[in-house]
Amino acid sequence: MSTRETAAQVEPFAGFDATGGGPRRPASGGGPAERSADVRTWLRDLALGARFALGGGREGWTRTLLTAVGVGLGVALLLLTAAVPAMVHTHSQKEYARESASNSYVAHPSDHTLLWANADTTYHEHDITGYRLQREGAKAQLPPGLDAWPAPGEMVVSPALKKLLASAPLLRERLDHQVTGTIGKAGLVGPADLYYYVGSDQLVAHDAQYVHGNADRITGFGARDTSEDLGAPLELLLVIVLVVLLLPVAVFIGTAVRLGGERRDRRLAALRLVGADIRMTRRIAAGEALLGALLGLAVGAALFLGGRQLAAHISVVSVSAFPSDLTPNPALTVLIVLAVPFASIAVTLASLRGTAIEPLGVVRQALGRRRRLWWRLLLPVAGLALLAPLFGKIHNGSGINEYQVAAGAVLLLFGVTAVLPWAVEATVGRLSGGPLSWQLATRRLQLSSSASARMVSGVTIAVAGAIALQMLFNGVSDDYVSNTGADTQRAQAVVDGRVENIARLNADAKSVAAAQGVAQVYGYGEVQATRPDASSLPGRAGTQYTELPVDVGDCAALRQMARITACRPGSVFLVPADSDSYADDGYQRYLRPGAKVDLNAPVGDTYTGTPRLWQIPATAVRAGSRADATGSHAWGVLATPEAVSGAPLGELDARLSVVLDPHQPDAIEHARNAVARLGIDMDIYTLYDTRTKESFLQIRRGLFAGAAFTMALIGAGLLVTMLEQLRERKKLLAVLVAFGTRRSVLGWSVLWQTAVPVVLGLLLAVAGGIGLGAALLAMVQRPFQMDWAGVGTMAGVGAAVILAVTLLSMPPLWRLMRADGLRTE
Repeated sequence: MSTRETAAQVEPFAGFDATGGGPRRPASGGGPAERSADVRTWLRDLALGARFALGGGREGWTRTLLTAVGVGLGVALLLLTAAVPAMVHTHSQKEYARESASNSYVAHPSDHTLLWANADTTYHEHDITGYRLQREGAKAQLPPGLDAWPAPGEMVVSPALKKLLASAPLLRERLDHQVTGTIGKAGLVGPADLYYYVGSDQLVAHDAQYVHGNADRITGFGARDTSEDLGAPLELLLVIVLVVLLLPVAVFIGTAVRLGGERRDRRLAALRLVGADIRMTRRIAAGEALLGALLGLAVGAALFLGGRQLAAHISVVSVSAFPSDLTPNPALTVLIVLAVPFASIAVTLASLRGTAIEPLGVVRQALGRRRRLWWRLLLPVAGLALLAPLFGKIHNGSGINEYQVAAGAVLLLFGVTAVLPWAVEATVGRLSGGPLSWQLATRRLQLSSSASARMVSGVTIAVAGAIALQMLFNGVSDDYVSNTGADTQRAQAVVDGRVENIARLNADAKSVAAAQGVAQVYGYGEVQATRPDASSLPGRAGTQYTELPVDVGDCAALRQMARITACRPGSVFLVPADSDSYADDGYQRYLRPGAKVDLNAPVGDTYTGTPRLWQIPATAVRAGSRADATGSHAWGVLATPEAVSGAPLGELDARLSVVLDPHQPDAIEHARNAVARLGIDMDIYTLYDTRTKESFLQIRRGLFAGAAFTMALIGAGLLVTMLEQLRERKKLLAVLVAFGTRRSVLGWSVLWQTAVPVVLGLLLAVAGGIGLGAALLAMVQRPFQMDWAGVGTMAGVGAAVILAVTLLSMPPLWRLMRADGLRTE
C-alpha cells in the first residue's frame, strides 16, 4: 500500500477539523449539503444543547436558571412596555367618559339635565378632583362608576381617597360630608385616582354670560376626544424616551444569555475532544442559550402577570393602573416572543466567532489580539449621519421621521457601549503594581475585560440616554413651561369668589386670616362701572358700553395693587390702564375726580336693570399701577370702604391674597379648610412661579416612572451577573483563601474589578450623552447648553446602582471563600 493510500485512510484525531493540506475524510455526498447543516441537524444539535443545559448537574441548571431569571426580567419590562399604549388609551377613554357631554351652553332644564360644579382641592401635593351634583330631571345620566345619586351632603369617593381621608384629619375636616359609597372601576382612571362626587342642593345654573350662578347645566357624560397632536418636539421627546428606556433592556438580555460563558466553553472543548466539529459545538451552545431564553420568556410572563396583579397597589409619579388595563399589544407580544429566542441564538453565535474552541482548551482563556477601535467609532458616526439631515428641521408644525430618529439614537448609544470594551482593555493593559487587592483586580480585568465591560454596558447606555434626555428637556422646556408672573414671595395662595357686600368680604378675610399658619390676608372686591348714560343707549349689537373697574379694599390691600404714598380711610385713587390692559379709549373721560359712573355695568350688548349712579369723590388722586401677587395689573378706581359707604355697589368679585407662615408646614391646608367653610362660592388656589403644559408633564412623568422600572431592572440584572461571575470563580477564590489570602483582600479586589469599568463607562456615558444631546438640540433649533449638576446627578445614580449591587454581592462572596469550594465533581 502506497504512502498516499495510507494517508487517505488515516482518520484525524477526534475533535480536530480537517484543515488546509491535512488529511481529509472522503466525501460521501459532496456539495453544500455536507458543508452546511440542514434543518434537521440544527434541531438535533439545539436539542442536544438544551439537554446539556438541563442535565449538566448542579452547575448546568444553575447557569440555566440564572440565564432564565436575567432574560425574564428583561422580558417582563418589554411586556410592560407593550402594555403601555393600551393603558394610555384606556386611561384617556375613561377621562373623556366622565367629562361633560355638553359642547355648548344649555339654557333650560329638562328631564335629562343636571347641574355640576367643580370642587377640586389639593392636599399635600395630591391633586383631588371633585364635583358637586344636583339632578334636575328624573332621567339625568349618572356619572360613570356611580350606582345612585348622592343626596345633598352625601359623598361618593374613590377607594384611594377613602383611604387618604382615614389617615388625613385635615383633609377630612375639609371634606366633611358623609361618605355613602365608593366610585366603581368604570369611573376611575386608576386605583390611585383621588376622585369624589358630593350631592348638593345649593347649585344655581350659570347665565349665558357666566356672571351669575355657580354651576354648569349639562345633559350627560361622555365628551368627545379633543386632544391635539403632540407636535414634532414632543414626538421627538417621546421617541428618545422609548429608546433610552428600552435599549438598556435589549443590552441586558444580550448579556444575560451569555452568563457562564467560561464554563460553557470548557464543556464545548470536551465535546470537541469526543468528536464534535466547530459548527456542531456552536449549535450546541446556541441550544443551551435557546433553552435559557425560552425559560426566560416563561419567567418574564410570570413576573409580568404577577406584577400586573400588584399594579393596583403601586403608584409611580401619580401613575397607576388596574391590572386589566395592562394588556400587552398582541403584535408586540408576538414580536417579543419571537425576537428573544432569535436574539439568544444570534448573540451566542456572534460571541463564539472570535473563539477557537479546541479539544485541549479554549483560546479565549489566553491573551488574544487587541481590540480594534475604528469599527466601533463607525457606529456613532453612522448615528450622527442619520440625525444630521434633521438638524433645524423639527419644530411645531413640522413632521418627524420616528424610525430615522430612533435608528440614529440607537446607533449613537450602541456606539458608547461598543467603545467600552476597547477602553477597558486599553486602560487595564497599562495598570500594574499597587496593593495585592489592586493587582488581583487588574490581572483579572486583563484576562477577561469583556465580562466586566458587558456588566456595566446597560448602566452606560442608561446614563448616556438620561443625560441626552435631560439636555433635550431643558432645551424645549421654554415652549411648554411658562412663567405665571406670580410673585410667590408676596403671597402663596389666592381666594376667589362672589360676595354680596363689603361686610361679607371683610368677614371672609378675617376668617381666613384666623386660620393657623396664615400670616396676612389682603382682600378687595371689584365691580364694573360704565358710562352714566348707559341705560339710555339703544340695546343692540355693537353698542359701546365703557367698562371701568372699581376696586374696594383697605389701604394694605390697595398698596398691593398701586404705588400709593399716603392712604387713609376715605381715600380714592385713579390708576390709568397700561398699554397691555384691556380697556376701551372712552374710559378716560370718566376716570377723573368728580366724574359720575353707573355701577350697573351691562354684560354683553344689552343693558338690564336700573342705573346705580355714583360720583367719584373730588379728593381722588392719581397713582401708578403695580403688579399684585398674581402678576396682574389693576387699573380704574381704587377706593377704601369708607369712600363708597353709601354707593350701591351690589355683588362684588372678591379676591383675597393669602400670605402663609413658612415655618408652618400645614399652613396651606388650614387655609384651604378655612375657605371651605366660607361656602361653595369661594375657591382657593396656590400660586406657582411656572405653569407646565399637561402633555409635556405627562411625558416627563412617564419618563420618571419608566426610569424607575429600568434602573430597578438594571440593578437586578447586574446582581444576577455578578453572582454568576463569582460562582464561576468559586474554586479560584477557595484556592486563594486556602493559600492564606485574606478575605478582605479578595473583597477589595472585587470592588476594584467593578470600579474600573464603572468609571470608564460613566466617562463614556457622559461623552456620549452630551454628543447625543447636542444633536437633539440641533434638531429642534435650540442652543447648546449644559446642566453639569444634572450630569453629575445622572452619573451618580448610575454609580450608586452599581455600588449597591456590589455591596449586595459581598455576602455570597464571603460564602464562596470557603475550603469546601475546592471540592469538585
